[in-house]
Amino acid sequence: MDTALNAAAEAAAVLASATGVEHHDIALILGSGWGGAADLIGEEVASIEASEIPGYDAHAVAGHSSLMRSIRTPSGKHVLVLGARQHFYQVRDAAKVAHGVRMAAAAGCTTLVVTNGCGSSRPEVGPGSVVLISDHINFTGATPLEGATFVDLTQAYSPRLRALAHEIDPTLPEGVYIQFTGPQYETPAEVQMATRWGADLIGMSTALEVIAARERGMEVLGLSLVTNLGAGIGGEALHHGEVLDVGRESGPRISRLLADIVARLS
Repeated sequence: MDTALNAAAEAAAVLASATGVEHHDIALILGSGWGGAADLIGEEVASIEASEIPGYDAHAVAGHSSLMRSIRTPSGKHVLVLGARQHFYQVRDAAKVAHGVRMAAAAGCTTLVVTNGCGSSRPEVGPGSVVLISDHINFTGATPLEGATFVDLTQAYSPRLRALAHEIDPTLPEGVYIQFTGPQYETPAEVQMATRWGADLIGMSTALEVIAARERGMEVLGLSLVTNLGAGIGGEALHHGEVLDVGRESGPRISRLLADIVARLS
């Protein structure tokens, strides 16, 4: 764990030097469809390619940015947009997946807003829906934690922040997210298994990042954009193009929602 935290501190130092911002307040991970929110939050102070920051070696996935952006909100808070998400299916290393979150914590962030695009096990919550994550199931078989690091995840997703999001949009449903390893999409049997376990949202990110955030004491808000119904529920074959299409169609609406939430946080 000391090695991972030292690497995060080194990355945070490079980030501070490159952006000229010594302290950030809020970290924002923008998943598929959510990228437009960064332009609505405030004024960009600086940006840096992830490849210039120690600890980033994964290629960018279609629909994701490769930039780290420092944005100043109208209230003067600094938001660190972690564009270069390292997915578990890319690196097969939970510590690398958690590196961006740990860097953000080392840079001063006390709040993490994490977003994703995902499948839904609930037919009434279809493509284009935004769901607040209330809890998660980590089905990767991995963890970014090492040794006797016992982290309480009873309220991994902050009730306070979820209540704040509901003040902005009272219609937002809540759901439990399950992280599979990917990159293959889940089978209909796997979706049925996840549904019986209580999962409403099915994806390939988020849970490992949230574990790392809670270990560093960060308050977490999670939002999912439903891009498809899970395998065997919608009846259609799943493909990444569908994820990108729904993200493009929903982008302006969900970006405005996320920007409004961040404005309340700052």
